[in-house]
Amino acid sequence: MFREATPLLLICETPLHAGSGDDLGVVDLPIQRERHTSFPKIEGSSLKGSLREAFENKLTETEERKKIHLAFGYDDKTPEDKAVKDHFGEDKQFQGALGFTDARLLLFPVKSMKGVFAWITCKRVIEQFRKDLELSDCNWNGGVPKANTVPNVPNKCELLFSENKVVLEEYTFKVTIDDDTTKLAQWLADKLFEPGSYWHGHLSKNLVVLSDDDFTDFVNLSTEVITRTKINNETGTVQDGALFTEEYLPSESVLYSLALFSPLFHTDDKIKPIMPETWDGVRNQGKEVEAVKEFFKKRPPVVQIGGNATLGKGLVRTKLVTSVVETSQDAASSGGDKE
Repeated sequence: MFREATPLLLICETPLHAGSGDDLGVVDLPIQRERHTSFPKIEGSSLKGSLREAFENKLTETEERKKIHLAFGYDDKTPEDKAVKDHFGEDKQFQGALGFTDARLLLFPVKSMKGVFAWITCKRVIEQFRKDLELSDCNWNGGVPKANTVPNVPNKCELLFSENKVVLEEYTFKVTIDDDTTKLAQWLADKLFEPGSYWHGHLSKNLVVLSDDDFTDFVNLSTEVITRTKINNETGTVQDGALFTEEYLPSESVLYSLALFSPLFHTDDKIKPIMPETWDGVRNQGKEVEAVKEFFKKRPPVVQIGGNATLGKGLVRTKLVTSVVETSQDAASSGGDKE
């Protein structure tokens, strides 16, 4: 059973396609979406698999490879050296100590007449985010913006062009200044980006809380849809049956998941030599949870999620949010180095 949960923020550096298979609709290859809201998401299994691959590519030493199996669960299909296989022997059927919820959409970027683009969200998304934070040791002090039919913006909003109006895509919205939106924008900017960076300032001034219905329209109609094809080398024209459309979450989209931590699911004699810090003469499951959390901080700051890795798609910056001061590794993994 998982004992602790910590928010994991995901910032799309490049367009991301977490696919849901073929579809008979307008888009041939759509992205994953929640059934009841149609909001974009990333399945927990897709996220966990991508993070595991990132760990396997980064950590090559034998002792670190053993920890990957303890954290994510043993995978027979992963190429391993003899020392790793011999350590676990025949006792390989155990659950990993790391888990992840589906990554929900938190902020969605849309083109703006001023300020280049804005991040949008809605009350339903924020309420769900607040509810999920209650499962972790992290929260913010502000309230939830009271968006109904009139969108809310921070008190230093850069999107305004006249009489408290903003233009997003081809739509004009009359907006109001809201203190709770200001606090939320500042809190998110602090958690996502390095203080003083361009992106930190942009988010703190360019967040719009729309009504639930307007937000739903944007996330359904303003994703990136790309037409892809293959050229026949002999004729120089499109190859038959090779024309298709593919949907992406745009760059700068922000999602979040809960990283879940539990004691190690394995026999004592297998754990002790790998993580001796979890022992006080006897097995200490509380220390095991902390050891798993420390191990997860070794993840690369940028991971690849979803399809089309060879096209540079799906590069995602990760940020583990805690209620205490982040470690230097987590600070380095913020978006501040994008300037």
